[in-house]
Amino acid sequence: MARRKSKSARLCHPVPVTYDPGRHGGVPVLRDEWREPLRAQRDPLADQPGRVRSNRDDHKRWRKQTWIGRFVSTYGWRAYALPLLAVLTAVVLYQTMTGTSVAPAPRDEGPVQGPPTIGAASKAIVGAPPKGLTQFDANLPTGILPQGGPFTEAGARTWHVVPGTTQQVGQGTSKIFTYTVEVEDGVDTTSFGGDEGFARMVDETLANPKSWTHNPQFAFTRVDANSGVQPDFRVSLTSPMTVRQGCGYDIQLEASCYNPAYGDQPRVFINEARWVRGAVPFQGDIGSYRQYVINHEVGHAIGYPRHEQCADNGDLAPVMMQQTFSTSDNDAARFDPGTVTADGKTCRFNPWPYPIA
Repeated sequence: MARRKSKSARLCHPVPVTYDPGRHGGVPVLRDEWREPLRAQRDPLADQPGRVRSNRDDHKRWRKQTWIGRFVSTYGWRAYALPLLAVLTAVVLYQTMTGTSVAPAPRDEGPVQGPPTIGAASKAIVGAPPKGLTQFDANLPTGILPQGGPFTEAGARTWHVVPGTTQQVGQGTSKIFTYTVEVEDGVDTTSFGGDEGFARMVDETLANPKSWTHNPQFAFTRVDANSGVQPDFRVSLTSPMTVRQGCGYDIQLEASCYNPAYGDQPRVFINEARWVRGAVPFQGDIGSYRQYVINHEVGHAIGYPRHEQCADNGDLAPVMMQQTFSTSDNDAARFDPGTVTADGKTCRFNPWPYPIA
């Protein structure tokens, strides 16, 4: 029969034990030399045999000996987060006080060409095809005038103000624009509701929340000949031949434009040929086109001089894109190469500055 091993022989590290008969009826007591905790003499993960693992007690004592150590021991991970939070708070406070924190506007929040140049003096025609491109192919398929109803080729080059006024629409924190609605003498408006029908479309478009008054900077008030007020601009339904005289005709496509100094009066020219027939990119939607041409040309009048291009393929076109001719950047780059890059992107037609409003 094998001899039973003693209890001490079964221990990995036998520990000398003494008995103190005076304590709890003879409770075994460790000798003083064995009161220290057990510690491996060699680090099993070390690259070289015999390398001793670092003593963690030394780190604990160091942390207790410095204020940084005490701070880290007390707050743990928060010790690293609190300084970063303090720095971020200081940056936010500085930006708030100095006004340097400006969040970029989302793409669907209106024109991206920057703040409007309200009240800037200018005599340059805005909105017509640029001069100097006489070699441009005027047969651009999307730029031609669609087939449709009759319009007046040439009027009298004088205008009459359509009677009627409106209350202010919009907040107008920067500017309350006054405007008249006018029709060129000799233009027959009976096929689309008469002069009143044209004026109503202008008023309702500018009062729409998706139009320019979505921006609190702008407000509009319509005035007429009896108001005794000189309007900031005149929205004028005009025959194509007079538009060519007021906007230019270097590129032989029917266009509308804003001329800030036509006869010393800022005038938004709305081409009657386009008002009647619309534009190819709008796929026969005459109502949307009429809203677009009002918003686009009034946009020039209130301080947005530049045109824009399609930002992302398939998106709604920016209202300041020349959608009358095309919603394709490749097409637009042919008649406006200084503004538009031919990048292959094509947008969907859109009549509103703020279509998601």
